[in-house]
Amino acid sequence: MDKKSRSVTPKALNEVVGKDAVRTYTGIGELDRVLGGGLVKGSLVLVGGEPGIGKSTLILQLCDKVQGEGKVLYVSGEESAEQIKLRADRLGIHNDDILFLGETDIELIENNILELKPKLVIIDSIQTMYSDEISAAAGTVSQVREITSRVMRVCKSNEITTIIIGHVTKEGNIAGPRVLEHMVDTVLYLEGERYFSYRILRSVKNRFGSTNEVGMFEMQSEGMVEITNPSSVLISEREDNPPGSVIVASMEGTRPLLIELQALTTPTIFGFPRRTANGIDYNRLTILVAVLEKRAGIPLSSQDIYLNVVSGIKISEPAVDLGMVIVCASSYKNVSIDKTTAIIGEVGLTGEVRAVNLIDKRLKEAEKLGFKKCIIPESNKKLLKEKYDLDIIGVKDVNDAMRAVGLK
Repeated sequence: MDKKSRSVTPKALNEVVGKDAVRTYTGIGELDRVLGGGLVKGSLVLVGGEPGIGKSTLILQLCDKVQGEGKVLYVSGEESAEQIKLRADRLGIHNDDILFLGETDIELIENNILELKPKLVIIDSIQTMYSDEISAAAGTVSQVREITSRVMRVCKSNEITTIIIGHVTKEGNIAGPRVLEHMVDTVLYLEGERYFSYRILRSVKNRFGSTNEVGMFEMQSEGMVEITNPSSVLISEREDNPPGSVIVASMEGTRPLLIELQALTTPTIFGFPRRTANGIDYNRLTILVAVLEKRAGIPLSSQDIYLNVVSGIKISEPAVDLGMVIVCASSYKNVSIDKTTAIIGEVGLTGEVRAVNLIDKRLKEAEKLGFKKCIIPESNKKLLKEKYDLDIIGVKDVNDAMRAVGLK
């Protein structure tokens, strides 16, 4: 039919009858949390992460947890059936509903999906799949876009939930065109250092839920194990109380995390002092060191400074600024900070301590884990409505904060 002869009539939004999203619980609480309550029927989920971070392990555990919901088709272009079976045996997975297909040709994959009509399809990974209709090599921009489009068309028309696994570039983005993230319903990133056991599953897009949720796992011999109380795990090894160590209250999505910061300051043997940050933004560290020197009078221009976030966690929010300032001062003065003290606050260039969001959640987490004192911005303290079993000290600038912890 000619486009000019076809009529299209707008419909009032109030007349549209919506359908509730039908969800399948994965049986993995932290994954359900990030997804917004489980996998939505017919949705397309993209899971990204660096090689070896645990993507395939987590998804294989998911395939086993949805046992009884229907057939699961695991399509792999990277590993053989024997390799997947070895991983399944290591994870203790013995599920007759999981079907394996070692194939990279999208035409053959489509035929198997239409024939089997599985409940769940796994594509591992999208960069290995190809279509004969595109002359480019597998993993190129045109191939990734075409493969994703065809998988989406087949699975959505048959209401088959699909999970696509993708590798990330050095910059941390899904390898392939950015349009790939726009095509799918949900984008999840599995983050963490390969040589640390902790992993964070973060949602950066979710059409069926919040993007403010994160899930935490620990990579163990039996697979990815959920961490339901991450704060207690992240500070569990902090038994003594040396100088250059403080606890900060950070937020991962809507979840508060108490994390240990460590700093080491030593006289530099070179003309230019060295600054090293692990798990925190390097530029932020250099700014806060300048604030500490200018506003608090601590001469750090002749000091090498090393800052580390314990357990391989990466922090990007400004509410840990005050903790960074205090921990550097603690190491320089060789004075310990009370181990039952948590520090919260953003620091400005004039040395003022600025208010942070979700202060109540941070304080409740500190109270739950047995902390006795919290250093928070004065503007936050004025707005507190609840009572806490904590000694809450409000500070206006970095000098107030240093006096509150005994550094001045």
